[in-house]
Amino acid sequence: MVTTEAVAALEAAFRRIAATRMAGLPLNNSALRVQAVGFRPHDPDTLAGVLITPWAINLVVLPLRPSRELYLASDCLCSRDFPSGSYDFMGGEEPECGAYQFCSLFSPAFEFRDQESAVEVARAVVAALWADDEPDPAAGREAARLAGRPASQIPTTRRGFLQGVFGGLKG
Repeated sequence: MVTTEAVAALEAAFRRIAATRMAGLPLNNSALRVQAVGFRPHDPDTLAGVLITPWAINLVVLPLRPSRELYLASDCLCSRDFPSGSYDFMGGEEPECGAYQFCSLFSPAFEFRDQESAVEVARAVVAALWADDEPDPAAGREAARLAGRPASQIPTTRRGFLQGVFGGLKG
């Protein structure tokens, strides 16, 4: 399965979930729809990127081919390293994409007025996640603007960028 097929399988799984298990629940933001953003190789067998859903926005590690290699029991966490730092992930599994791991960024995702603003924040997260230098000041200012916070509150470390700008908004 090529990268685009793995990401399409993840989106298909979550579109199904949105139409069934999550349909009509009050924690859904009706302005959002399922969309994968910025997926790229994390290691030889996995991809990582951001998945937007009406109920949450998560950083996701996805296998290139459906498998159970990323399986985690519901009471387990896995720490994963990225250039910007280490992050704790929980596990999930769906028939379309196999086992995957996710790190919650926004849950629920009521902060977003539309899909475009959620995509912009997801792109900023992906850029910060793989940054091996300090975050781009322009990206930090834009993320702060989208989050409704003054740019002066942006932490100066890569890890602080993700935790400070995005973590404080989880509600």
